[in-house]
Amino acid sequence: MSTEPETTEQTGPGTPDPGADDGLRHDGPVGEGGTSGSGVSGNGAPEGGAAAEGDASGAGTSAGSGASEAEAAGEGGASDGGANSEDGASEAGAAAASGGGVAPGAGGAPEDGASAGGTGSVEDGRSGAEAEPSDGPDGPDGPDGPDGSDGPDGSDGPDGGKRSEAEAELAAQRVERERIEQRKAERKGPIESGGKLSGTAADLLAAVRAVESGEKPSATVFAEPEPEPAPRRPAPEPAPRPRTVAPEAATAPAGPAPETVQAVRRVLARGGAPETLAPQAAAALGEGAEERLHADPWQLLHVTGVRPEQADGFARALLGAECRPDDERRGRAFTVWLLEQAALAGHTALEAPALTAALAQRAVPDPEAALNGTLAEGEALVFQDALEDTPATGEADEDDGRPVRVLVGLERYALAEESLADGLARLINSAPKEGGSASDWERAAASAQGSAAELLRAVAGHGLVLHTGGEASRVEPARLLVEAGRLGLRAWAADHSPLGRDGFGQLLARLAQAPEPAVATVAGLLSGAEGPGRDEDGSLALDLLVVLDAPQLDVETAALLVESLPDGARLVLAGDPAVLWSVGPGRVFADLLAARVCPQIASRLPDPGPLGELVSGVGAGELNQVAAPGKEVVIVPVRDAGEAVHRTVQLVADSVPRAIGVPAEQTVVITPGHGGAAGTRALNAALKERLNPGPGRFGGFDPGDRIAYSPAPGRTLPGQVVKADAEGLHLSCSGAHVVVPKERVETQLRHGWALTAHQAVGGRWPAVVVVLPGDAAKGLSRPWVYTAFSRAARHLSVVHGVEQALPRAVAEIPARPRTTRLPALLQPPAQDPGTQEGTAG
Repeated sequence: MSTEPETTEQTGPGTPDPGADDGLRHDGPVGEGGTSGSGVSGNGAPEGGAAAEGDASGAGTSAGSGASEAEAAGEGGASDGGANSEDGASEAGAAAASGGGVAPGAGGAPEDGASAGGTGSVEDGRSGAEAEPSDGPDGPDGPDGPDGSDGPDGSDGPDGGKRSEAEAELAAQRVERERIEQRKAERKGPIESGGKLSGTAADLLAAVRAVESGEKPSATVFAEPEPEPAPRRPAPEPAPRPRTVAPEAATAPAGPAPETVQAVRRVLARGGAPETLAPQAAAALGEGAEERLHADPWQLLHVTGVRPEQADGFARALLGAECRPDDERRGRAFTVWLLEQAALAGHTALEAPALTAALAQRAVPDPEAALNGTLAEGEALVFQDALEDTPATGEADEDDGRPVRVLVGLERYALAEESLADGLARLINSAPKEGGSASDWERAAASAQGSAAELLRAVAGHGLVLHTGGEASRVEPARLLVEAGRLGLRAWAADHSPLGRDGFGQLLARLAQAPEPAVATVAGLLSGAEGPGRDEDGSLALDLLVVLDAPQLDVETAALLVESLPDGARLVLAGDPAVLWSVGPGRVFADLLAARVCPQIASRLPDPGPLGELVSGVGAGELNQVAAPGKEVVIVPVRDAGEAVHRTVQLVADSVPRAIGVPAEQTVVITPGHGGAAGTRALNAALKERLNPGPGRFGGFDPGDRIAYSPAPGRTLPGQVVKADAEGLHLSCSGAHVVVPKERVETQLRHGWALTAHQAVGGRWPAVVVVLPGDAAKGLSRPWVYTAFSRAARHLSVVHGVEQALPRAVAEIPARPRTTRLPALLQPPAQDPGTQEGTAG
């Protein structure tokens, strides 16, 4: 049988598919050799194009600068630098990832005839790509709403014939859609006399026309919908859940003073820079921002998204003939900017030769002088780390002749890394708090089996233990927490994401048979919004902490965690070392594994089924063929980005619910980047149109929309829009109520049907659709593929257009290296040779 896709006249969304299938084109194995027996073309570049992963920031200031600059500095990671908070952090490890997707080279044939669970055509004779008419938002019905539901679903509810707030909102949606249809019919006609609009009415008309043309509505259109003429009875408030949201997610930090912003705006105008950068510049430079920009125009580089050439232009406009390439202010600013770009790419420091080479590429006449000036002003720090072997670029220490490498880094990351190393040494060298006798721990270990028993024995006698394994291995830390609680220890777990927290909490509740499992998010634990709170001395009130998804710990978060542990506490870092590393700088878990300074327990529990077999092979560098009799793995070949979007919508809305039994609200789409013809923006727009159509009256969002909320760089909270009012946009994120002020919606919120792999880390869904069009081949790596594929619990569909790029990425492209100091800091200081000799004698 052939895997050649069926011929279609058009492949865009909304085009009926003449093929008699339900979108599940193949349920056979994933093979190494591309699409077996096929001539499937994966060249989607004309449609997709290579695009940066994030949005541009700052009204005319280009973004996405991290990739080129980081590589120029010897890094190899990409950062986004866009306005959205997850951009520049969420995909910092991917080099110049294109906006399209990537797909697995899979063998096998498409299904003969109809897929299981449905006929060849969509029910009622409609095409699989045709959007069903709806009376209102029919978005996800999962547990994200404030009352355990996903927002308005049009049901009558407990009030019978009485109108609830949800029903009134649905009616408002219907009225607005009727208006849209009427305006569609009239928009080409002339505007009648007296029909000119202004104020809110004009804003709403602009938003509606933006929706009709497929554009994103203006962010300024953030008004409540017009009041429904019929009486509306407020729906009863649901009983609040005990879990609260972290303060950083609930409140906005105080911005710069209006007079400061106005003063900065005047300076920017004189220098020809966009005045819209004024709030960002005032926030980045702090008090006296106006004077700082006057004295040193290159300080504009502290604003996210500003490029060096743009800072040069700003400086020329302000300084005139005094602006020179060899200006020491320029050299210092460029040095700091390169170090900041390196941090976005995951490095905590850069080797001095790589940094000076990058400065030379930026037309700094004397890179050495620029670096020395930066160090003299204290804007960066220099370190000499001893090396075991002499590399080609190594230098010898004058004191003892040992090879060293010279590193340069920003103070914040240097202090965090040194603090983390000191805290880990404290855990390693301190005796853990007594929690039962040695015989009690041994009895607990004897009741377990295999690697779970090894984990219990290691934790019994050590303050720091590492645990590695896949999804199935999470039962072992759960067993550890249960046994530690029985031995009298205050034991808690913390996960990187709310989805991971909730999933582990369910597992822990089953094992411990406790209604309130002791599990929190890392951010909630540190902020005090979740977890046991703190003792009188400020330490966390616990004796054992298990951190799950440990590869997602960046160096600053890890340092805060370790500093917060009381003396005698035990720390277990558990996670899958094959997934993508943290968005923030550092690679804490990988560095600890390499340093071998504490016990390491590797789980021997494999992930079950065809999905587990496929993901395990990817982790080993092989794209194996797997048998998937229950459609656990499905390959959908596509020819271009447009067809990839069409097939993705068909899979999520029709094929997976019908053939697999997983509803759309339990399916997530993962793609390599935000931009491009098959990035998250394009996919989310198509999925919203199909699953929750609406005019986007609330800053581009409607009640029922799935969202990805980023309260801080590198943190993504999945959730759903509940409503909007004068306070802002109300969200439900894993049971927590969050209000995003309207001025922060554009920078912190995206639609969340489609995510990047970094945004999806820490979560698992019953069904996952991984979109890999041809233009994303350059952004693929083994950790990316492993992370994306391993998010699926029951079913994985791969929209495949990259041909041989996928097996090549799995086999040949490991994680990009990061420069960090933690391994050297964790090593004990070398003894003087004379001391060693005297001891031996």
